[in-house]
Amino acid sequence: MDTLKKWIEESENIVFFGGAGVSTESGIPDFRSVDGLYSQKYDYPPETILSHSFFMRRTEEFYRFYRDKMLYEGAKPNKAHLALAKLERDGKCRAVITQNIDGLHQAAGSKEVLELHGSVLRNYCMSCKKAYGLSAVKNSDGVPKCACGGTVKPDVVLYEEGLDGSTLQKAVRYISEAEMLIVAGTSLTVYPAAGLIDYYRGNKLVLINKSATARDGVADLVINAAVGETLGYLLEEE
Repeated sequence: MDTLKKWIEESENIVFFGGAGVSTESGIPDFRSVDGLYSQKYDYPPETILSHSFFMRRTEEFYRFYRDKMLYEGAKPNKAHLALAKLERDGKCRAVITQNIDGLHQAAGSKEVLELHGSVLRNYCMSCKKAYGLSAVKNSDGVPKCACGGTVKPDVVLYEEGLDGSTLQKAVRYISEAEMLIVAGTSLTVYPAAGLIDYYRGNKLVLINKSATARDGVADLVINAAVGETLGYLLEEE
């Protein structure tokens, strides 16, 4: 923890790359933990339901699962989100790159947030591209429809869909230019996102995760702990 704090104090160009473990302390379950969505029982596995082909084929069933398990309106930013927003305000954190779709980094005050997998807060009509907020999906029955009659789709990257090229390119640029890279709350198993850390060229690669990851061996500092608890330490020290 002291090394982490020292490196942050010394660094002026920090980039943060986070996964589901960043939001679990806000009450949002991750997918692959013991009590995550993947271990729960449904007619279909969550990765099947959250696929592009399932969305197109069984849209109403997709939305039943999506409303029930993917929308957490009451979730609030935790210490990890708040600490990163503060680091940005202090001119240290240049960007937050996230695999999460909950919008909690922005809610905490972070401005430069790259959402690799989109956001549940944004939705759009597949026909006319009209934008809709969260309530259009949350408060509708069955398949949400646009005024034009088109189907409203969440602006999230489903399985079988590619990541947004410009967001990915921007993430690569931030990571390749970073002085310090903090990777947290991710098992680093989902590609292409997990491959992003290969673009880092510095010597302050920090991995924060409750369990070991496949990339611990290449890190300069490994902390096996909760992300909010770890980054919250930075707030408490002041």
